[in-house]
Amino acid sequence: MRARRPRRTASRILSARPWRIFLPGLPQPRTGRASSLVLLYGFLALIALGTILLVLPFANRSGQSTPVMDALFTSTSAVCVTGLVVVDTGDHWSFFGQMVILALIQIGGFGFMTSATLLLLVFGRRIGLRERLLISDSMGGTQLGGLVRLIRRIALYAVTLELVGAVVFFFRFSRDNSVGEAVWKSLFHSVSAFNNAGFDLFGGFRSLSGYHTDGLVVIATAVLIILGGISFMVVADVLRTRGLKRLSLNSKLVLSTTALLLVGGMALILLTEFRDPDTLGALSVPQKLLSAFFQSVTARTAGFSTTSMAGLADFTLLLIMLLMFVGGASGSTAGGVKVNTFGLLLATIWSAIRGREEAGAFGREFSNQLVHRALAVALLSLGAITLTVFLLTVTEESQFVDLLFESVSAFGTVGLSTSVTPGLSPGGKAVIAMTMLVGRLGPLTLALSLIQRQHPTEYHYPKDAVTIG
Repeated sequence: MRARRPRRTASRILSARPWRIFLPGLPQPRTGRASSLVLLYGFLALIALGTILLVLPFANRSGQSTPVMDALFTSTSAVCVTGLVVVDTGDHWSFFGQMVILALIQIGGFGFMTSATLLLLVFGRRIGLRERLLISDSMGGTQLGGLVRLIRRIALYAVTLELVGAVVFFFRFSRDNSVGEAVWKSLFHSVSAFNNAGFDLFGGFRSLSGYHTDGLVVIATAVLIILGGISFMVVADVLRTRGLKRLSLNSKLVLSTTALLLVGGMALILLTEFRDPDTLGALSVPQKLLSAFFQSVTARTAGFSTTSMAGLADFTLLLIMLLMFVGGASGSTAGGVKVNTFGLLLATIWSAIRGREEAGAFGREFSNQLVHRALAVALLSLGAITLTVFLLTVTEESQFVDLLFESVSAFGTVGLSTSVTPGLSPGGKAVIAMTMLVGRLGPLTLALSLIQRQHPTEYHYPKDAVTIG
């Protein structure tokens, strides 16, 4: 009697490594690096799908197909929630194209917070102890159980804030638009703000310059950016403990470093741009405070702007580049090397200045592995930006400061630009698109890889001295 062929159930199909169908030729990930490779394959597949949809003629307002490079750049920017655009989102894309971009932003932003779990589940991998440790570390938490419940809570948190934000924006946008257009702009802007994406539908590459004195729009956008950029884990920790003293070390680092960067950035922007007629000079004092605060917030990987970046002084551009490089919190919708990394390095430097043998903060010490990992992420990120700037100096003819600003913005997935992006050559577009992907996946993938390669040793080499300084 002939043996019965086993049925191809959903679990069998998912366990068959479906990325080989969509991305043939890619190597099968080994167990030790599966999380990083599956994450990369998933984002590449999502970018490819977005590119195909955006190339379709009805995705363009003119009814003509968008050039593949422009569609690829836009898809990459949306998936990586960056906001750099070579064509204006409101003027170029049709309602269908805008829906595709919004879906890519939502999937990209939500997927980054939980991609290590979601992609492993979709591709049929069992969530074992190793994967749970990796996911827990990438989210800044210690909980190993209840991952599905945690994902649901993150999704509820994101959707709730986006809907509340859309309602707030509707009260303002309904004054200038029809009801249907106001609803769509409100929803799009709220999702883009919470996911720190920086896309807008106001046309003419204006971003929020038309609302730079509107306190409701500016403050609501800033609140969404901050809540999306400090991560659900930190918000949940604050709500659970109901007191700063009982917060975890990770939450204290995120909140204190975020406050330091926001206040410090606002003060320095006011100091340098207070009398500049091209930026803050023509505004009243309350409007100057509002604009400076928003620019300090949006530089943390959001990409919206109320003033022209091209009009800022070089010192202000350098300050914004620092804020873009740091970014938001680990496990959030924001990019950059993360405030967790930056805060840990600042605390390590302060401990060294004070002559302490072990680095720490808030009455807790950091493990040597954490310090080494933070140094690796920061220095390799600087190396990636350096390579991007070098390539852009070959392909573009813009000023060096503008190319450096563009490179940091792309790597930090920010979306701010000194008007260089629309004029990029095909080679420059390819370089920036690759940098956005590296910036979005690089810090997380690198951190996961470093954790995976970490092996406890039962022996130590002899210690020796090295001259410092």
